[in-house]
Amino acid sequence: MTRFALTIEFDGGPFFGLQRQDNGPSVQQAIEDAAHAVTGEEVTLHSAGRTDSGVHALAMRSHLDIAKDITPFRLMEALNAHLRPDPVAIIACEEKPDDWHARFSCIGRSYEYRIRNRRAPLTLEKGRAWHIARPLDHDAMHEAAQALVGQHDFTTFRSAHCQAASPVKTLDRLDVSREGDAVIVRAAARSFLHHQVRSMVGTLALVGQGQWQVGQVAEALAAKDRAALGLNAPPEGLYFVGARYEDEE
Repeated sequence: MTRFALTIEFDGGPFFGLQRQDNGPSVQQAIEDAAHAVTGEEVTLHSAGRTDSGVHALAMRSHLDIAKDITPFRLMEALNAHLRPDPVAIIACEEKPDDWHARFSCIGRSYEYRIRNRRAPLTLEKGRAWHIARPLDHDAMHEAAQALVGQHDFTTFRSAHCQAASPVKTLDRLDVSREGDAVIVRAAARSFLHHQVRSMVGTLALVGQGQWQVGQVAEALAAKDRAALGLNAPPEGLYFVGARYEDEE
């Protein structure tokens, strides 16, 4: 049995999320079905993160165990052939030790949220960015975001359906920058609560539009109450960017 680590890129639009679902298609099911077609084996895909319906990935890290004698390159090519026409691609594949785990060995995860800030409607990026027509003050958003960096109780920014044992997380980075009419929010932490990034971005967008003052984000955090949340950003602007592992540092 060989453990293969996969790096996966996908468009989350057609899926009900990364994890296998009872009520619709998932990225996990697509890859597991492709692996079965290649190897004839029933395999389980384990991933570094969980993504909701509509959320995308630039480089999700996952693993699966396969008994068939196959090289990483051949496995990657075969999986990609069977994944077509689903918008899922294996962009890297390598062998890992049996004790390496895509989720439990991960020491850091990073996300990017893309906002397109312009009057004109989206065409090429429809379903892949949050369209906000009202002007955004990205500097105010970045200033407000710094109140969330560090270790905090993120109950305010946590989904009511979150299954994490504790609302306390350490946010390593939350930066807001502008590139033309694109406003990009970049977040990094060891792990995140369910909807944490989308909740933080939605609230920061209220600051950017002048509906909230900069200091209100810190007040919402201190409230430790989901009712104090400003806004939950839609899923289509969110991307899983990458995962960090000690053996790859």
